Amino acid sequence: MHDFRAPRWLPGGHAQTIWPVFFSRRYAGTRPVFQRERWATPDADFVDVDWLGSDADTTLLVLFHGLEGSSASHYAEAFAAEARQRGWRFAIPHFRGCSGELNLAPRAYHSGDFEEVGWLLGRFRALHRGPIVAVGVSLGGNALLRFAEEAGESAFERVRAVAAISAPLDLDAGATAIGHGFGRQVYTRMFLRSMKPKAMRKLGQHPGLFDAGRLRRARDLRAFDDVFTAPLHGFRDAADYYARGSAKPRLADIRIPALVLNARNDPFLPAFALPRAGEVGDHVTLWQPAHGGHVGFAGGGWPGDLGVLPAQVVGWLAEHR
Repeated sequence: MHDFRAPRWLPGGHAQTIWPVFFSRRYAGTRPVFQRERWATPDADFVDVDWLGSDADTTLLVLFHGLEGSSASHYAEAFAAEARQRGWRFAIPHFRGCSGELNLAPRAYHSGDFEEVGWLLGRFRALHRGPIVAVGVSLGGNALLRFAEEAGESAFERVRAVAAISAPLDLDAGATAIGHGFGRQVYTRMFLRSMKPKAMRKLGQHPGLFDAGRLRRARDLRAFDDVFTAPLHGFRDAADYYARGSAKPRLADIRIPALVLNARNDPFLPAFALPRAGEVGDHVTLWQPAHGGHVGFAGGGWPGDLGVLPAQVVGWLAEHR
């Protein structure tokens, strides 16, 4: 993927981001069919985990999804199909509120949610005997890297290697990028269309949790994070959340093999905000192709095939497990 080039018929970062979600082939053969399991959390809440395969001795691939993603996301089904082809077990834990049912606690999820990722990986480690590797996509990728940064060498007790795809490594730069122009009109509107109703339902569960009027007036993710995401998860405001939640400043703290893949034409994170090789330490591998968009990377002939991304990323993980 470090030299990935998009098909000529799919030009530009926006097209390479949007087209694969709706039209590209996600898998060969039959659609992956998941088995759902519900886990109780230490704070009297729950998370739903979708599984593919039951062999506890083979390699387990855990995928952390992106903002408002799920096991039905295009990338989730593509990675599940790759795991199935390799004979691996696959699991996707849903961040709270993303499995189709509102969670119970007065919290949701966020890009720096390393404690939640660490708890989930600990549960997987207790349930699975074989090696475990993990991939995080977009928000899930940043949270996975934050876990690896915080855990240091102890991360190896739960996971052998990690990969982050299109992670918003600099949250402030990412919020700015999709808060203007095309990004504001398309991506921001798409996210807020699902996030605002969820937040209002959360307010119904926990009256007084945040200012409903401010949330209704939010027109971009920065405003939404300022009134909802930040205060619910222990941050002073959106600026504090972005500063403490971004993975980029601490990539050199990672002590397990970590792949960080970002296309340089990703509309969610400008190329100037990407880390350079000298900033990341010996355990981090950077792949920064010119093409791919945000979690796009469709290859081949029309309408595109999403298999190239999981094949290469999982191949890298296999070498480092």
